[in-house]
Amino acid sequence: MTDAESTVDKLKGKAKEVGGQATGNDRLESEGQTDQLKAKAEELGNKAKGKVQGIKDSLTGKKDDDA
Repeated sequence: MTDAESTVDKLKGKAKEVGGQATGNDRLESEGQTDQLKAKAEELGNKAKGKVQGIKDSLTGKKDDDA
């Protein structure tokens, strides 16, 4: 999942949360909060992968423009 997809998922989760709050639907509100947390975790995972790849590349001498 890309960061853009994670952002969309966070926005959908926020919409669910707000909708749940507005209608008094606790389940929908909780579902929205959960969706937002999942998206945030995915973003953090992507950042960690990028950092690990960068470290690996620096150790092997690979440059960004290498195929």
